[in-house]
Amino acid sequence: MSTIILGIESSCDDTSAAVIRDGYLLSNVIAGQAVHEAYGGVVPELASRAHQQNIVPVVHEALKRAGVRKEELSAVAFTRGPGLMGSLLVGVSFAKGFARSLNIPLVDVNHLSAHVLAHFIKEKDEPHTAPEFPFLCLLVSGGNSQIILVNSYNDMEILGQTIDDAAGEAIDKCSKVMGLGYPGGPIIDRLARQGNPKAFTFNKPHIPGLDYSFSGLKTSFLYSLRDWLKEDPDFIQNHLNDLAASLESTVVEILMDKLRKAAKEYKIRQVAVAGGVSANNGLRQAFREHADKYGWEIFIPKFGYTTDNAAMIAMTGYFKYQDGDFCLIDLPAYSRVTL
Repeated sequence: MSTIILGIESSCDDTSAAVIRDGYLLSNVIAGQAVHEAYGGVVPELASRAHQQNIVPVVHEALKRAGVRKEELSAVAFTRGPGLMGSLLVGVSFAKGFARSLNIPLVDVNHLSAHVLAHFIKEKDEPHTAPEFPFLCLLVSGGNSQIILVNSYNDMEILGQTIDDAAGEAIDKCSKVMGLGYPGGPIIDRLARQGNPKAFTFNKPHIPGLDYSFSGLKTSFLYSLRDWLKEDPDFIQNHLNDLAASLESTVVEILMDKLRKAAKEYKIRQVAVAGGVSANNGLRQAFREHADKYGWEIFIPKFGYTTDNAAMIAMTGYFKYQDGDFCLIDLPAYSRVTL
Protein backbone atom coordinates (compact mmCIF):
# COMPACT_ATOMS: atom_id res chain seq x y z
CA MET A 1 0.00 0.00 0.00
CA SER A 2 1.32 3.44 -0.95
CA THR A 3 2.40 6.00 1.62
CA ILE A 4 0.98 9.40 0.64
CA ILE A 5 1.99 12.49 2.62
CA LEU A 6 0.40 15.94 2.39
CA GLY A 7 2.87 18.67 3.36
CA ILE A 8 1.84 22.14 4.51
CA GLU A 9 4.21 25.12 4.80
CA SER A 10 3.24 28.54 6.22
CA SER A 11 6.27 29.76 8.19
CA CYS A 12 6.58 33.19 6.57
CA ASP A 13 4.83 34.71 3.55
CA ASP A 14 4.42 31.72 1.23
CA THR A 15 1.44 29.39 1.59
CA SER A 16 2.37 26.02 0.14
CA ALA A 17 1.00 22.47 -0.06
CA ALA A 18 2.62 19.42 -1.63
CA VAL A 19 1.87 15.73 -2.03
CA ILE A 20 4.48 12.94 -1.98
CA ARG A 21 3.77 9.30 -2.74
CA ASP A 22 6.38 6.72 -1.71
CA GLY A 23 9.11 9.36 -1.77
CA TYR A 24 8.18 10.86 -5.16
CA LEU A 25 6.75 14.36 -5.51
CA LEU A 26 3.35 14.53 -7.18
CA SER A 27 2.56 18.22 -6.69
CA ASN A 28 3.96 21.36 -5.09
CA VAL A 29 1.75 24.46 -5.04
CA ILE A 30 2.93 27.84 -3.71
CA ALA A 31 0.93 31.06 -3.26
CA GLY A 32 3.07 34.13 -2.63
CA GLN A 33 2.13 37.46 -1.08
CA ALA A 34 2.98 40.54 -3.13
CA VAL A 35 1.42 42.84 -0.52
CA HIS A 36 4.70 43.05 1.42
CA GLU A 37 6.67 44.69 -1.39
CA ALA A 38 5.19 48.10 -0.56
CA TYR A 39 6.53 47.86 3.00
CA GLY A 40 10.08 46.72 2.24
CA GLY A 41 9.67 43.54 4.28
CA VAL A 42 7.18 40.98 5.53
CA VAL A 43 4.42 42.43 7.72
CA PRO A 44 3.42 39.60 10.10
CA GLU A 45 -0.23 40.58 10.49
CA LEU A 46 -0.75 40.88 6.74
CA ALA A 47 1.05 37.58 6.21
CA SER A 48 -1.21 35.65 8.58
CA ARG A 49 -4.36 37.11 6.99
CA ALA A 50 -3.15 36.12 3.52
CA HIS A 51 -2.41 32.59 4.74
CA GLN A 52 -6.00 32.32 5.95
CA GLN A 53 -7.23 33.22 2.47
CA ASN A 54 -4.78 30.93 0.66
CA ILE A 55 -4.57 27.75 2.72
CA VAL A 56 -7.77 26.00 1.56
CA PRO A 57 -7.43 26.68 -2.20
CA VAL A 58 -3.71 25.82 -2.12
CA VAL A 59 -4.32 22.44 -0.44
CA HIS A 60 -7.22 21.75 -2.81
CA GLU A 61 -5.03 22.51 -5.83
CA ALA A 62 -2.17 20.34 -4.54
CA LEU A 63 -4.46 17.34 -4.13
CA LYS A 64 -6.03 17.98 -7.53
CA ARG A 65 -2.69 18.17 -9.36
CA ALA A 66 -1.49 15.04 -7.58
CA GLY A 67 -4.61 13.14 -8.57
CA VAL A 68 -5.09 12.13 -4.94
CA ARG A 69 -8.31 12.09 -2.91
CA LYS A 70 -8.02 13.30 0.67
CA GLU A 71 -9.21 9.90 1.86
CA GLU A 72 -6.07 8.33 0.35
CA LEU A 73 -3.67 10.38 2.51
CA SER A 74 -1.53 8.50 5.03
CA ALA A 75 -0.58 11.54 7.12
CA VAL A 76 -0.38 15.33 7.20
CA ALA A 77 3.05 16.90 7.69
CA PHE A 78 3.26 20.56 8.65
CA THR A 79 5.81 23.21 9.54
CA ARG A 80 5.67 23.62 13.30
CA GLY A 81 8.50 26.17 13.42
CA PRO A 82 10.52 28.25 13.40
CA GLY A 83 8.85 31.20 11.69
CA LEU A 84 6.34 33.99 12.20
CA MET A 85 3.93 32.86 14.90
CA GLY A 86 0.79 34.22 13.21
CA SER A 87 1.70 32.57 9.91
CA LEU A 88 2.61 29.28 11.56
CA LEU A 89 -0.66 29.13 13.47
CA VAL A 90 -2.67 29.17 10.24
CA GLY A 91 -0.86 26.15 8.81
CA VAL A 92 -0.66 24.31 12.13
CA SER A 93 -4.35 24.80 12.88
CA PHE A 94 -5.40 23.70 9.40
CA ALA A 95 -3.15 20.62 9.51
CA LYS A 96 -4.54 19.56 12.89
CA GLY A 97 -8.15 19.98 11.83
CA PHE A 98 -7.60 18.28 8.47
CA ALA A 99 -5.79 15.29 9.98
CA ARG A 100 -8.38 14.93 12.74
CA SER A 101 -11.23 14.96 10.21
CA LEU A 102 -9.54 12.13 8.28
CA ASN A 103 -8.39 10.28 11.40
CA ILE A 104 -4.79 10.09 10.14
CA PRO A 105 -1.47 10.88 11.91
CA LEU A 106 0.13 14.30 12.23
CA VAL A 107 3.84 14.81 11.57
CA ASP A 108 5.49 18.00 12.81
CA VAL A 109 8.46 19.28 10.81
CA ASN A 110 11.31 21.63 11.69
CA HIS A 111 11.51 24.18 8.88
CA LEU A 112 15.32 24.31 8.93
CA SER A 113 15.72 20.53 8.81
CA ALA A 114 13.32 20.46 5.88
CA HIS A 115 15.52 22.86 3.88
CA VAL A 116 18.43 20.44 4.33
CA LEU A 117 16.31 17.44 3.35
CA ALA A 118 15.05 19.15 0.19
CA HIS A 119 17.97 17.38 -1.51
CA PHE A 120 16.08 14.09 -1.15
CA ILE A 121 13.00 15.21 -3.10
CA LYS A 122 12.54 12.95 -6.11
CA GLU A 123 10.48 13.57 -9.23
CA LYS A 124 9.22 10.95 -11.66
CA ASP A 125 11.21 10.58 -14.86
CA GLU A 126 13.98 12.91 -13.66
CA PRO A 127 17.50 11.82 -12.69
CA HIS A 128 18.17 12.27 -8.99
CA THR A 129 21.27 11.97 -6.85
CA ALA A 130 21.03 12.57 -3.12
CA PRO A 131 23.95 13.08 -0.74
CA GLU A 132 25.04 10.18 1.43
CA PHE A 133 25.24 10.49 5.20
CA PRO A 134 27.22 12.09 6.68
CA PHE A 135 27.46 15.26 4.59
CA LEU A 136 27.92 18.97 5.18
CA CYS A 137 25.17 21.44 4.35
CA LEU A 138 25.48 25.21 4.14
CA LEU A 139 22.03 26.54 5.04
CA VAL A 140 21.73 30.19 4.01
CA SER A 141 18.60 32.32 3.92
CA GLY A 142 17.23 35.65 5.10
CA GLY A 143 17.10 34.40 8.67
CA ASN A 144 19.76 31.69 8.89
CA SER A 145 23.41 31.11 8.01
CA GLN A 146 24.58 27.74 9.34
CA ILE A 147 27.07 25.01 8.57
CA ILE A 148 25.42 21.70 9.45
CA LEU A 149 26.84 18.22 9.82
CA VAL A 150 24.06 15.92 8.63
CA ASN A 151 24.54 12.45 10.13
CA SER A 152 21.04 11.24 9.22
CA TYR A 153 17.65 12.73 8.44
CA ASN A 154 16.95 13.15 12.16
CA ASP A 155 20.50 13.78 13.42
CA MET A 156 21.91 17.18 12.47
CA GLU A 157 24.61 19.10 14.29
CA ILE A 158 25.26 22.83 13.84
CA LEU A 159 29.01 23.34 13.47
CA GLY A 160 28.85 27.09 12.94
CA GLN A 161 26.22 29.79 12.59
CA THR A 162 25.83 33.54 12.39
CA ILE A 163 26.23 35.43 15.65
CA ASP A 164 24.26 38.42 14.33
CA ASP A 165 22.79 39.01 10.86
CA ALA A 166 22.23 36.20 8.40
CA ALA A 167 23.72 36.42 4.90
CA GLY A 168 20.37 36.98 3.20
CA GLU A 169 19.40 39.60 5.78
CA ALA A 170 22.62 41.54 5.14
CA ILE A 171 22.06 41.47 1.38
CA ASP A 172 18.45 42.64 1.77
CA LYS A 173 19.47 45.53 4.04
CA CYS A 174 22.26 46.67 1.73
CA SER A 175 19.82 46.49 -1.18
CA LYS A 176 17.39 48.65 0.78
CA VAL A 177 20.12 51.23 1.47
CA MET A 178 20.63 51.52 -2.30
CA GLY A 179 16.89 51.94 -2.82
CA LEU A 180 16.51 48.73 -4.83
CA GLY A 181 13.34 47.40 -3.26
CA TYR A 182 12.33 44.15 -1.57
CA PRO A 183 13.29 41.36 -1.61
CA GLY A 184 16.83 42.49 -2.30
CA GLY A 185 18.45 39.11 -2.92
CA PRO A 186 17.12 38.47 -6.45
CA ILE A 187 17.77 42.10 -7.43
CA ILE A 188 21.39 42.01 -6.26
CA ASP A 189 21.85 38.64 -7.99
CA ARG A 190 20.59 40.01 -11.31
CA LEU A 191 22.70 43.20 -11.17
CA ALA A 192 25.81 41.33 -10.05
CA ARG A 193 25.85 39.30 -13.26
CA GLN A 194 26.73 42.51 -15.13
CA GLY A 195 29.21 43.96 -12.62
CA ASN A 196 32.85 43.66 -11.57
CA PRO A 197 33.14 41.72 -8.27
CA LYS A 198 36.60 43.27 -7.66
CA ALA A 199 35.48 46.88 -8.12
CA PHE A 200 35.01 47.62 -4.41
CA THR A 201 36.36 46.14 -1.18
CA PHE A 202 34.37 45.80 2.02
CA ASN A 203 35.44 44.66 5.48
CA LYS A 204 35.32 40.96 6.26
CA PRO A 205 34.82 39.72 9.84
CA HIS A 206 37.43 37.80 11.82
CA ILE A 207 35.32 35.41 13.86
CA PRO A 208 36.99 32.38 15.49
CA GLY A 209 35.86 28.85 14.73
CA LEU A 210 33.16 28.18 12.16
CA ASP A 211 30.70 30.92 13.17
CA TYR A 212 29.66 33.74 10.85
CA SER A 213 29.07 37.48 11.25
CA PHE A 214 27.59 39.82 8.66
CA SER A 215 26.81 42.94 10.70
CA GLY A 216 30.32 44.32 10.11
CA LEU A 217 29.98 43.89 6.36
CA LYS A 218 26.66 45.68 6.44
CA THR A 219 28.18 48.58 8.41
CA SER A 220 31.21 48.74 6.10
CA PHE A 221 28.94 48.87 3.06
CA LEU A 222 26.80 51.63 4.62
CA TYR A 223 29.75 53.83 5.64
CA SER A 224 31.56 53.37 2.33
CA LEU A 225 28.42 54.29 0.42
CA ARG A 226 27.91 57.37 2.60
CA ASP A 227 31.44 58.62 1.85
CA TRP A 228 31.17 57.95 -1.88
CA LEU A 229 27.82 59.76 -2.08
CA LYS A 230 29.38 62.88 -0.53
CA GLU A 231 31.73 63.09 -3.50
CA ASP A 232 29.19 61.98 -6.12
CA PRO A 233 25.43 62.18 -5.40
CA ASP A 234 24.82 59.84 -8.36
CA PHE A 235 27.38 57.29 -7.20
CA ILE A 236 24.89 54.46 -6.67
CA GLN A 237 23.31 54.84 -10.09
CA ASN A 238 26.68 55.17 -11.79
CA HIS A 239 28.15 52.07 -10.12
CA LEU A 240 25.07 49.96 -9.42
CA ASN A 241 26.21 46.75 -11.10
CA ASP A 242 29.72 46.89 -9.60
CA LEU A 243 28.32 47.58 -6.12
CA ALA A 244 26.01 44.58 -6.39
CA ALA A 245 28.78 42.33 -7.73
CA SER A 246 31.25 43.40 -5.03
CA LEU A 247 28.71 42.93 -2.25
CA GLU A 248 27.70 39.50 -3.52
CA SER A 249 31.32 38.44 -3.95
CA THR A 250 32.19 39.47 -0.38
CA VAL A 251 29.24 37.55 1.09
CA VAL A 252 30.10 34.44 -0.94
CA GLU A 253 33.76 34.61 0.10
CA ILE A 254 32.79 34.81 3.78
CA LEU A 255 30.44 31.83 3.43
CA MET A 256 32.85 29.64 1.50
CA ASP A 257 35.85 30.38 3.71
CA LYS A 258 34.21 28.81 6.77
CA LEU A 259 32.71 25.98 4.72
CA ARG A 260 36.18 25.05 3.42
CA LYS A 261 37.47 24.95 6.98
CA ALA A 262 34.58 22.71 8.07
CA ALA A 263 35.10 20.31 5.15
CA LYS A 264 38.82 20.06 5.96
CA GLU A 265 38.32 19.68 9.71
CA TYR A 266 35.67 16.96 9.42
CA LYS A 267 37.23 15.33 6.34
CA ILE A 268 33.97 15.41 4.38
CA ARG A 269 33.81 15.86 0.62
CA GLN A 270 30.04 15.64 0.13
CA VAL A 271 28.85 19.23 0.49
CA ALA A 272 25.37 20.63 -0.09
CA VAL A 273 23.78 24.07 -0.02
CA ALA A 274 20.20 24.91 0.90
CA GLY A 275 17.91 27.84 1.76
CA GLY A 276 16.79 30.93 -0.11
CA VAL A 277 20.29 32.29 -0.74
CA SER A 278 21.24 29.00 -2.43
CA ALA A 279 19.38 30.39 -5.46
CA ASN A 280 22.13 33.02 -5.80
CA ASN A 281 24.12 32.42 -8.98
CA GLY A 282 27.38 33.64 -7.45
CA LEU A 283 27.13 31.15 -4.60
CA ARG A 284 26.22 28.32 -6.97
CA GLN A 285 29.25 29.13 -9.14
CA ALA A 286 31.48 29.17 -6.05
CA PHE A 287 30.27 25.67 -5.18
CA ARG A 288 31.15 24.45 -8.68
CA GLU A 289 34.61 26.03 -8.47
CA HIS A 290 35.22 24.42 -5.08
CA ALA A 291 34.13 21.06 -6.46
CA ASP A 292 36.79 21.35 -9.18
CA LYS A 293 39.51 22.68 -6.86
CA TYR A 294 38.96 20.57 -3.74
CA GLY A 295 37.34 17.44 -5.14
CA TRP A 296 34.01 18.04 -3.44
CA GLU A 297 30.90 16.20 -4.54
CA ILE A 298 28.38 19.04 -4.45
CA PHE A 299 24.60 19.10 -4.22
CA ILE A 300 22.74 22.22 -5.35
CA PRO A 301 18.93 22.24 -5.15
CA LYS A 302 16.60 23.12 -8.00
CA PHE A 303 15.56 26.76 -7.85
CA GLY A 304 12.02 25.73 -6.89
CA TYR A 305 13.31 24.05 -3.72
CA THR A 306 15.50 26.92 -2.50
CA THR A 307 12.72 29.13 -1.15
CA ASP A 308 10.01 28.06 1.31
CA ASN A 309 7.98 25.21 -0.16
CA ALA A 310 5.83 22.32 1.05
CA ALA A 311 7.70 19.70 -1.00
CA MET A 312 10.53 19.75 1.55
CA ILE A 313 7.98 19.52 4.38
CA ALA A 314 6.28 16.52 2.79
CA MET A 315 9.68 14.88 2.15
CA THR A 316 10.71 15.28 5.79
CA GLY A 317 7.26 14.07 6.84
CA TYR A 318 7.74 10.97 4.68
CA PHE A 319 10.98 10.09 6.50
CA LYS A 320 9.36 10.60 9.90
CA TYR A 321 6.25 8.65 8.92
CA GLN A 322 8.36 5.64 8.03
CA ASP A 323 9.79 5.72 11.56
CA GLY A 324 6.37 6.20 13.13
CA ASP A 325 7.49 9.57 14.47
CA PHE A 326 4.13 11.29 14.86
CA CYS A 327 3.12 14.26 17.02
CA LEU A 328 0.27 14.88 19.43
CA ILE A 329 -2.51 17.18 18.34
CA ASP A 330 -1.95 19.56 21.26
CA LEU A 331 1.69 20.40 20.42
CA PRO A 332 2.00 24.18 19.85
CA ALA A 333 3.83 26.04 17.09
CA TYR A 334 7.17 27.64 17.96
CA SER A 335 8.67 30.80 16.50
CA ARG A 336 12.32 30.28 17.45
CA VAL A 337 14.31 27.08 17.63
CA THR A 338 17.54 25.59 16.33
CA LEU A 339 18.10 22.20 14.75
